[in-house]
Amino acid sequence: MSSASSLPLGTLDLHGPQPDQEIPGKPTRSPWASKYRGATVEDLDPPPALSSKPTDPISAALLNAYERDYTHLTVVSEDTRALLGYLNIPRLKQLLKNGSVRDNDPVDKAMQKFRRKGSVYKVITMDTPLEELEEFFNGGVNGSEPQDFAVVTDGARRFVLGVATKGDLEEFVKRRPA
Repeated sequence: MSSASSLPLGTLDLHGPQPDQEIPGKPTRSPWASKYRGATVEDLDPPPALSSKPTDPISAALLNAYERDYTHLTVVSEDTRALLGYLNIPRLKQLLKNGSVRDNDPVDKAMQKFRRKGSVYKVITMDTPLEELEEFFNGGVNGSEPQDFAVVTDGARRFVLGVATKGDLEEFVKRRPA
């Protein structure tokens, strides 16, 4: 009987896989694993998502972002609350500065829309390991585009729970003792 469950607590199953041993068919540990030590998106304590509607004036969205020091706002449908896109606040400030949009224009004139057709989205939940979040930021959804932020949803993608940024991840690593 060599199953791990029948071994006394604190003993090692010498016949089973060792902690750093590579197991055929099982992915090896990420080089980031020691940096995050099992932390998930929930450990970042992301602030609740702040959403705008496409018909809201840009000025209202900008004010909401400034009040909370947010760099990204989600844009949701007025009827279904479905996620339509987002406002990148630094980009929005540039659009206002160069006259592409005005502060009384609706949000939909400045928002960046999510491409739904033919796109595969990486679902980021509170349980997503930070290694996966970093990989998402560095390589994007399909490995071709870096991302600045991630929309954190529930597992069924029905509710937007928050937004995590690359800066949030960097701050987490700085705060965490080595």
